[in-house]
This record gives sequence, C-alpha cells and structure tokens, in this order.
Amino acid sequence: MPLSGYVLALFIGITLGMLGGGGSILTVPVFVYVLGYEPKLAIAMSLPVVGGASFLGAIGHWRAGNVRVRPALVFGSFTMIAAFGAARASSRMPDRVQLAIFGATMLIASVLMLRDSLKDPATAPAPAPAPEPETRRGWALMSLLGVLVGTLTGVIGIGGGFLIVPALVLLARLPMRQAVGTSLTVIAMTTAAAYAGQSGRGEIPWEFVILFGGTVTAGIIAGTRAVRYVGQRSLKRAFAVLLLVTAGAVLWRSGSFF
Repeated sequence: MPLSGYVLALFIGITLGMLGGGGSILTVPVFVYVLGYEPKLAIAMSLPVVGGASFLGAIGHWRAGNVRVRPALVFGSFTMIAAFGAARASSRMPDRVQLAIFGATMLIASVLMLRDSLKDPATAPAPAPAPEPETRRGWALMSLLGVLVGTLTGVIGIGGGFLIVPALVLLARLPMRQAVGTSLTVIAMTTAAAYAGQSGRGEIPWEFVILFGGTVTAGIIAGTRAVRYVGQRSLKRAFAVLLLVTAGAVLWRSGSFF
C-alpha cells in the first residue's frame, strides 16, 4: 500500500475516534480517486473495513453496557435484508450511477453534520428517558429507515451511522452513548450482509484491505485518546466542510452535473 493510503487510513480512523462516526464515508472516494480501484471493487473493499472497525467499536460498547439488543435486532434485521438484496442488484448498476448516489448521500451527511455543529449545546433538548419506542409507529419508522440504510449500504458501501444514531435517539429513545454503541452493532451486521450479497466485484486484495483496516483501527485508538483536546463543534464543522467538498468532487467526476 502506498504511503498516501496509510496517511488517509489513519485520518479516517482518527476522525472516527474523535466523532464516533462519519469518517468511514471517505473510504470509497479514497479507494476510487486516490488509490485507483474500480468503483464496484472499491465498494466491496470498503465493507470489511467499515464493518471491521464498527465491530471492534461495538465490542467496547458492549462491555460498557452501551448496546441495546432489541433495537439492534429490529433495526439490524431490516438493514441486513435490504443490504443483501441491494448488493445483489447493484452488480447490474452502472458505476456512474453508484458514484452519483454516493456523492448525493455524502452531501446529505455533510449538511446534517454541519447543522448539528451549529446547534448551541446549551439549548439542546435533553434526551427522553424511555428506553424503547412507545408506539408501533416508532417501530414502523425504524423498520422503514432500516430498509433505507441497508439499501444504501448494499449499493454504495457506507455504514449509515449518520442516519442510524439520530433514529435510535429519536425513535428508540436511547441515550447518545447507547445509540452510538447500538449503531456500531447494526453497522457491523449490515456490512456483513452487504458483503455476502456482493457479486461481480472482482478479486478482493485482502492484504491491502487488512493493512488499510488495521491502520484505520490505529487511528481510531489515537482519535479516541485525542478527542478531549479538540472542540467537538469545531471538529464537526471542519469535517462537514471536507465532506461537502468531497461530495462535490464525487458528483463532478461521476458526471452528475451534466
């Protein structure tokens, strides 16, 4: 793996460690536009990287008691089914369309992160204490969102934490720490299903994937330790701008502006 690959993997890991999510959305653009892999192969390669990092994070949260089993199983069952089916269908999807969907998703993620960074923590509402959705409507919404997240994972290889965490907070009424831990569990489940559903992806360069994933993990450890020294709002704002610029570049390269 070239030096640029190690540097970018470390950057992705540090971002994940500092923000608790979001950084993995950069994996596919790095594979395609920096390291030169074909889009379908890059998406398949990103799944074990994102899933492996999420699995390791989920283990730590499980030990800390921050994984809620019922929401994870409900959300995860729908995301896994959708991810497997979408991954199968994506083999017939043109690379240009996949990259356009990826760029649009990244654009949405950047806007959501930027909006969150501009909120005043002093005026943010306290999380609701109820541990589970109180109505069937809440579970139904979680199921629908699970299908959406799973479809995106199967088609473009993202984890979807920027959608899962808010859903678990608002619909499952989980505190933020439990939402993050449960989200990592769901992402690990979903990426595994998406990888199982991939076809026509080409031969995975496992040595590279393992090296890249290991460097991401080292970055997560470093980012987790460094997070106390960096303002979260400023960090989110800077990363949101980076996502915005990257989304524009992906959409431009995919021909979506023409």
